[in-house]
Amino acid sequence: MVDRPQNVGILAMEIYFPATSVLHDALETFDGASKGKYTIGLGQYRLAFCTDLEDVISMSLTAVQCLLDKFNVAPSQIGRLEVGSETVIDKSKSIKTWLMQLFQKCGNTDIEGVDSTNACYGGTAALLNCVNWVESSAWDGRFGLVVAADSAVYAEGSARPTGGAGAVAMLIGPNAPLALERKYTGTHMDHVYDFYKPKLASEYPVVDGRLSQSCYLKALDLCYGRFCEKYEKLTGKPFSLSEADYVVCHSPYNKLVQKSFARLAYNDFLHRSSYLDGTAVALLEPFRTLPLEESYSNRDLEKVSQQVAKQFYELKVGPSTLLPKQIGNMYCASLYAGLASVLHQTAGALDGKRALMFSYGSGLASSLFSIIFREGEGKFSLSHIASALDINSKLGSFITVSPEEFERTMKLMETRYGANNFKPIADSATLRPGTFFLLEVDSLYRRTYDIKTPIGAMNSLHC
Repeated sequence: MVDRPQNVGILAMEIYFPATSVLHDALETFDGASKGKYTIGLGQYRLAFCTDLEDVISMSLTAVQCLLDKFNVAPSQIGRLEVGSETVIDKSKSIKTWLMQLFQKCGNTDIEGVDSTNACYGGTAALLNCVNWVESSAWDGRFGLVVAADSAVYAEGSARPTGGAGAVAMLIGPNAPLALERKYTGTHMDHVYDFYKPKLASEYPVVDGRLSQSCYLKALDLCYGRFCEKYEKLTGKPFSLSEADYVVCHSPYNKLVQKSFARLAYNDFLHRSSYLDGTAVALLEPFRTLPLEESYSNRDLEKVSQQVAKQFYELKVGPSTLLPKQIGNMYCASLYAGLASVLHQTAGALDGKRALMFSYGSGLASSLFSIIFREGEGKFSLSHIASALDINSKLGSFITVSPEEFERTMKLMETRYGANNFKPIADSATLRPGTFFLLEVDSLYRRTYDIKTPIGAMNSLHC
């Protein structure tokens, strides 16, 4: 009998986001919003966005190629490739098929998997699928590869500042430095209309912001409760936030992450509050018998629970917020940009630590799972992943444009969505070296891409 693979999870990561960006404080002034509405009210700093040179396909190509190069992984070593995205380029042809250009030139077309779609949850569905594959009898010994990528754009108005863009690629296999504790996963699925995209001629969503926030928090409650039940059943001891060193939440905007962590603290108060001090318990006690539905809109509970959670927030949640606040909402990539932020800021002290990961996609699909960090050795080690992510360099290469330029780009991108027979007009100087970009869309809607390589660079693709 063959032993099952152990400690299956993420062996390597790469993140890509466009260099073009706009600052939220400048958007406040441009939109005539009150001072702090976006920077404090949303908790955001900067928003990265695609020009007509870039899209979800080019970002995914860049992330995958960079991961293969940085970690010296041959395309022939990939046996499953799954993409999670809600950015629709084609209603039939999956994004994964465009990525096959990186593999078929090396003769590897034996790669399972296609795209997963459900709002911001698709990346997590792709990740869990790849982990399940490695743990199953179908695994052939090769790596899995997950791509979570989106361009989040909104119609002109109050939701537009919650946009962003980015792609995360993750290599999946056994003996991983980021091992998923798969058996504890808590999931909640439901049918709601909180955020959806019914207008096929537009990439802008229909959003009920108040409903979406309450759905997010309800899903968090249910996923956390189910996670805790499984943990206690399998380990014989209760789970609380004291068992988690880091908490990473899907981040449409940072203020919701703050509310989410406070909600977890409230859950612990109701069910497993042994680590909370007397002051915290006394503050929350008036809300013990508050009806559940009322608790999602009670401003006093929100304020007090955030006050109680504040003492733990910077330690457990703060390290995950760097990239989401700097890039904006990346939909499927958002959660994993938070994980990359933890690696970047705490890699030297992660061995043996646990991170809770909460993934939410409107409509809705949600899961809460956990990752155990293991230092590892060589190229598949926490320290090497953190170094290879090269986050300081990427953040330092941002090109900050005016809100006027951002608005002009958004109007241009409206005309590009679903269009044919055009070539991009944006300046390629805005692209970092090694970035894939769109060359043209022909009269038959066929898309062609190229890569901006450093001067004198050789083709690094190895088979």
